[in-house]
Amino acid sequence: MSTIQHTPFIDDVHRFEDTRCIAIDRVGIKDIRHPLTILGRDGSSQSSVATFSMCVDLPHHQKGTHMSRFVAMLNSDIDALDINNFAHTAHAMAKRLEAGHGYLEAAFPYFVRKKAPVSGVSSWLDYQVTVTGIWRDGEADTCLQVVIPVTSLCPCSKKISEYGAHNQRSHVTLTVRPVAELWIEDLIDLVEKEASCELYGLLKRADEKYVTERAYNNPKFVEDTVRDIASRLEADARVGYYKVETENFESIHNHSAYAMIERHK
Repeated sequence: MSTIQHTPFIDDVHRFEDTRCIAIDRVGIKDIRHPLTILGRDGSSQSSVATFSMCVDLPHHQKGTHMSRFVAMLNSDIDALDINNFAHTAHAMAKRLEAGHGYLEAAFPYFVRKKAPVSGVSSWLDYQVTVTGIWRDGEADTCLQVVIPVTSLCPCSKKISEYGAHNQRSHVTLTVRPVAELWIEDLIDLVEKEASCELYGLLKRADEKYVTERAYNNPKFVEDTVRDIASRLEADARVGYYKVETENFESIHNHSAYAMIERHK
């Protein structure tokens, strides 16, 4: 005769009452890496590894949140990332955790295949992307940040030198809150058009000549770069908020040059 095994009752300590009467704004997990498929503007997809942070709010009377549910959601529900639907994923997370607010962040490298300007040789270039989705009081909010490496050339150096001009690699960090469909590639295109010259993963000699002369004929201070990008963003109806930062890693100084513009449209 078989014996029926009964699972012993286990207390759910997280649901115990907390008597300190202090609500928690965000509680969850940080810096968990997870494989991810990222959808691109042209309908393609690429595999990457993202670092996630996942949080919800906690009412004053509840002792703790259910940490395992965050990981369970990653493994069951988040396999493809749609930039334009990310805040609704934060909503689904909040619902699963029985919370009113949800905060979801994913940081990952995103690769774009680019053709060199003269030879046409193809290569990958990587960009660091961070997507944040927030669900709060029934409203969804998405924030998209892309770090775009470019070349800058100093107008002052060009003006005062008999020959040559110093240039540097720069990072433009563009953070936007879209109000309409917007893709990572849209932001990359916008920034690269306003740099002294864009970067490529692979260049032949004819390409190197082109990018050197392109930068020389298009000198920009950090002030010029952020203003030109801001002008483009002001005219873009898809963007409700933006913050553009430019950091030039100076080639003749042991410090960086920096400029930032932030606007709510």
